Amino acid sequence: MKKSTTLFIGLMLFSMFFGAGNLIFPPSLGANAGTNFPLAITGFIVTAVGLPLLVLIALSFVEGGVRTLGSRVHPIFGIVYTITAYLSVGPFLAIPRNATLAFEMGLKPFISDSTFALIGFTALFFLLVFLVSLNQSKMMDLMGKIITPLLLISMIILVVVGFVRLQNGALAPTTTEYAQSPFLKGFLEGYNTMDALAALAFGIVILSALKQRGATEGKMLRREVLKAGLLAGFLLAVVYCSLGYIGVKMAGAGTFENGSTLLSSASYLLFGQWGNLLLGIIFVLACFTTCVGLVSACANYFSTLVPKVSYKKISLFFSLIGFGLANFGLNTILLVSVPFLIAAYSLTIVLIVISLFHPLFKGSSYVYVTAMSLTGIVALYDGLKAFGLKFAVVDRYMSYLPFAELGLGWIIPAIVGTVIGYCLYLIKGESPVVLSRPIEK
Repeated sequence: MKKSTTLFIGLMLFSMFFGAGNLIFPPSLGANAGTNFPLAITGFIVTAVGLPLLVLIALSFVEGGVRTLGSRVHPIFGIVYTITAYLSVGPFLAIPRNATLAFEMGLKPFISDSTFALIGFTALFFLLVFLVSLNQSKMMDLMGKIITPLLLISMIILVVVGFVRLQNGALAPTTTEYAQSPFLKGFLEGYNTMDALAALAFGIVILSALKQRGATEGKMLRREVLKAGLLAGFLLAVVYCSLGYIGVKMAGAGTFENGSTLLSSASYLLFGQWGNLLLGIIFVLACFTTCVGLVSACANYFSTLVPKVSYKKISLFFSLIGFGLANFGLNTILLVSVPFLIAAYSLTIVLIVISLFHPLFKGSSYVYVTAMSLTGIVALYDGLKAFGLKFAVVDRYMSYLPFAELGLGWIIPAIVGTVIGYCLYLIKGESPVVLSRPIEK
């Protein structure tokens, strides 16, 4: 495979990951971490870059992608889990949210009346998303060769000028939340980007693009996925560090509600009114590429799940859902979707980590079932809690779990479940049913 092809696929992968949320988190982290910024951003990169890369690597080892991984627990679990993950991270959350943020940062600052502007903007936005997602081979050319370079150039202008012109001096003092465990706090911030779930969706797009360009043999496919993933991960890490350091430099300029307001203030300080235009371009491009990637990924999966419905029709359907939710009821959808994301994320991490050690226990379903079952209990509790449902007795017992106050109460149950499953594998041998087939070795 040509090096240029791997380069453009890596750039396309970077652009799909780099959405509005990835712009907002690092500046806030930098402003709050202050003198502890190096440790905090390191923790952030571990989960915001490392976990998605592990997901892509795991997907390259199996035929059938996410559903095959889920089917190692049980075939029904594989279907339900995959549908939940795709819908939660796609049309019911990230897609409409990115479109709305693109409008808020890209057009709203320049108009006086936004009553009907949002409808017009999102209509054009999703029309372009639909058209670009129709042809996946051309999608790589457009996103890898045109849109991503424009995004990177815009980011470089903002970052370089920010490094030169923003006030230099000692780093601001850290806030209380970053004072004691800056690495862990950064780790959790990266965890909250939910990019590991996005990688489940994007993985099928990247694998399809590589296979279309000749990487059909197992080892070659895994090698090219690793190359593209490392390139995308490196670019993401550089951008996160740069945006985070701008946040550090802006910490003394005032109090900011979130990362978007911090970036808006920084852009205005650096470029005046032109700063709004530059930041608007960055947000629109970042949000657009993420939406294209998610629509394409979701359409890919559901067209295989329901073969009678074409990829084109499903792409149109998800684009219309995104358009509708971006204009009506997004807050309600967020309230419903976030608990599903919280529940799915811990399950995703455990599933991916176990799959990386698949050969050590010969794919025995005992390990998958016990680990995912114990993790699932805590994940279900966390999801219901995010819905606002509280159970006093359960809350009391769940609070005893290590790291529960950090939202990581699932870690010990996952480890215990894995150990129990491995012991069952040693006692009873391999599972009688092979639930998945690895890619050609």
